Amino acid sequence: MDRPSWDEYFMMIAEDVSRRSTCLRRRVGAILVVDRRVLATGYNGAPSGVPHCSEVGCLREQLGVASGERHELCRGLHAEQNAIIQAAKHGARIDGATLYTTHHPCSICAKMAINAGVRRIVCREDYPDDLGKSMLALGGVTLEVFSGGR
Repeated sequence: MDRPSWDEYFMMIAEDVSRRSTCLRRRVGAILVVDRRVLATGYNGAPSGVPHCSEVGCLREQLGVASGERHELCRGLHAEQNAIIQAAKHGARIDGATLYTTHHPCSICAKMAINAGVRRIVCREDYPDDLGKSMLALGGVTLEVFSGGR
């Protein structure tokens, strides 16, 4: 029997969560884990009650915004943001958490993770935002690129 490691297990869950994404550019999933327990999940998409890009089109495409730039010009929230918001909404303490995400966090998500107390981030794919990488290093968050599993 080939049993997945904890990192493989949680990354598989993050990848499954990404399937709920409504972003037309990139499907991202994220989960917050403390003591090997999933506390919150998130995927990228519009706020509750707001039309999704899959329904009305991508604002960033319409405006010609390059990937990794001008994050504020988007209808959607990032998966990492949604996971942090869900934890807060439901009263889950995530201080000391590991964030598993399918893509490297952008600079905004990196800053949110630092202030939320995330201590470790495991991601599968890169994202074109060097500021996010440097913020995590300065904030003392361990970043690991995951290459195993699926």
